[in-house]
Amino acid sequence: IPARFMDSALGQMEEIAVNLFDENRIKIDKVKTYGTPRRLTLLVKGVEESQEDLEERKKGPAKQAAFDDQGNPSKAAEGFARSQGVRVQDLTIEEFQGGEYVFATQKIQGGKTIELLPEILRKVIEGISFPKPMYWYSKEVRFARPIRWILAMYGEDALPFNYAGLEGGNLTYGHRFLAPGPFEVKAPGEYLKIMADSYVVVDQEERKEIIKKQAKEAATSLGGVPLQEEELLDEVNYLVEYPYAVAGEFSPEFLEIPEEVLITSMQSHQRYFPVVSREGSLLPYFITISNVKEDVKGNVKVGNERVLKARLADAQFFFQEDQKTKPDEYVEKLKDVIFQEDLGTLYDKTQRIKKLSEYMAEKMNLKEELQKQVSRVAYLCKFDLMTLMVYEFTELQGVMGREYAGLAGEGEVIARGIYEHYLPRHAGDELPETLAGSLVSLGDKIDNIVGAFGIGIQPTGSQDPYALRRQALGIVYILLESDISLPLSSLIEVSMENFKGKNLKKKEEEILPEVMDFIRQRIRHVFLEKGLRYDLIDAVLTTDFEVIPRAYEKVQNLSQAITRPEFARLMTAFTRVANLAKKVSAPGEVQEDLLEEEGEKVLYQEYLKVKKGILSLLQEKDYAGALEQMAYLQKPVDDFFDQVMVMVDDEKLRNNRLNLLRDIRDLFQEYADFSKVVEQ
Repeated sequence: IPARFMDSALGQMEEIAVNLFDENRIKIDKVKTYGTPRRLTLLVKGVEESQEDLEERKKGPAKQAAFDDQGNPSKAAEGFARSQGVRVQDLTIEEFQGGEYVFATQKIQGGKTIELLPEILRKVIEGISFPKPMYWYSKEVRFARPIRWILAMYGEDALPFNYAGLEGGNLTYGHRFLAPGPFEVKAPGEYLKIMADSYVVVDQEERKEIIKKQAKEAATSLGGVPLQEEELLDEVNYLVEYPYAVAGEFSPEFLEIPEEVLITSMQSHQRYFPVVSREGSLLPYFITISNVKEDVKGNVKVGNERVLKARLADAQFFFQEDQKTKPDEYVEKLKDVIFQEDLGTLYDKTQRIKKLSEYMAEKMNLKEELQKQVSRVAYLCKFDLMTLMVYEFTELQGVMGREYAGLAGEGEVIARGIYEHYLPRHAGDELPETLAGSLVSLGDKIDNIVGAFGIGIQPTGSQDPYALRRQALGIVYILLESDISLPLSSLIEVSMENFKGKNLKKKEEEILPEVMDFIRQRIRHVFLEKGLRYDLIDAVLTTDFEVIPRAYEKVQNLSQAITRPEFARLMTAFTRVANLAKKVSAPGEVQEDLLEEEGEKVLYQEYLKVKKGILSLLQEKDYAGALEQMAYLQKPVDDFFDQVMVMVDDEKLRNNRLNLLRDIRDLFQEYADFSKVVEQ
């Protein structure tokens, strides 16, 4: 079974089994799943011998139809009782939805577990889904790979179980080469020991720990430590049944190649664990995990060394050949590679990234030298896609751009920026550290999203083949963590302008709101991830999320303010203001000469007094100060509602008072839509 299928299959198998036992009313204590490349094992402990009994209540005719005035049963009652297998006198009368009806209670005795298990096990097998299943017995029978045998037991009894032409029984098989079998299993409790004696470590967690321990010991004997990335460790774990670590070596001359090339070749292509020194530098050794008892003759070691040598020799050749062409010459070659049929070539994309990156650098008033660096990074950011190395090792895009740019004398900022513009590549990945790398990364990701939305290939449901959600998250993280205060809509508009002349299927007025909303959803996700309250996030994002770092600061300050008692009173006041403000029928400016009551005069003056200060504080990004200023309106608002009748008959007075409340609501909404805040 392919290693990447295993975790999902084991999880599914456990979940399906638990649900099926529950549906069949069979009590169990514990379910455990085990897996190797050759077997999926389900071990269920504490299984009851029979189902729980079941009581079923069935509703019959209405009381008046079932019995006459003297309580004698009618034909309807007798027929209902007969159909349910009960006596008429056992029928009960109960109230149901406002009327009285006849009910029959049936007691169904639970069946024997051993008789139900074959069907349960069949459903377990059929219920496991795989990304790419195979069929072999018939087109209706599909599994990751053809099933070769089925061990099916209940206690000491072999189950009479047939699936895909195979008979279930008490026989299993061991390691393919070291102990093929078959072996008889007399009881489920013996299974793990029989497997261990047959050179199969069934428990994946135990097997994983063995691999980690052996790899560490082998690397230590070489004076280093193994690079054991969790993803590779999981994959190797499901490639073997009986792990045995074998240390190999390669020629030190290959260490002249960038470490990432060597590590990628060992990890991604050969599933080896590279060995590094205590200081972290790569050593000319590797650890491979073999599926044998031991490598007595050294054949495993020699064979793996031979394979790796050939691959590293290719990498060395690519590395030397690639340096014979200058980065600018590679950029010209991008003109011959289509990025996307409707969006042009990779060269066209590079030019769009360059224009957007230069726009951002200019708007941020960066020094001229840094602006030139941003432009150069953007121009060269895709050149390494044309190199032999990246053609062979696609996962090294950006890495080789950095290496080759450095060797070509482009300088540290340019070289690092080329690498960083691909960041972040996945959830939890590092972010760009240089400003040049950050801006070009933003330019690349915004170009991808705007282009995709423009030709109608945006994500739908769970489908996101172009990883646009991940790229939008990258945009949010970079803008937030780098504190880049550029308005999102202006970046999208510049990007749309760059696509002029391309075959976009949507108009700009459609693309802009769609992309903005798409990114807003990702902003919400990031803010939630940082532990902020959902209602406070919605309150801020509903009114403004153009500048992401500022939106984050607003939510943070709101989170602190909301814990104060006076803020709760302010929210109550705002809610009353907002509810009445919706009733404005004649929008206009507040006319001071129409203010008659003392409460409305005071409120208007207090509003004018704090308005300028609030707007000024928001402009200065003093969000805590703006919230404090808003709090001054709480008492005047309360007094207004105590003293003033808003919905009076006089239309002019009514509209004037509603316009005053609307102005106060709009002032508050310069910060957030406080109606979204949920009282805790």
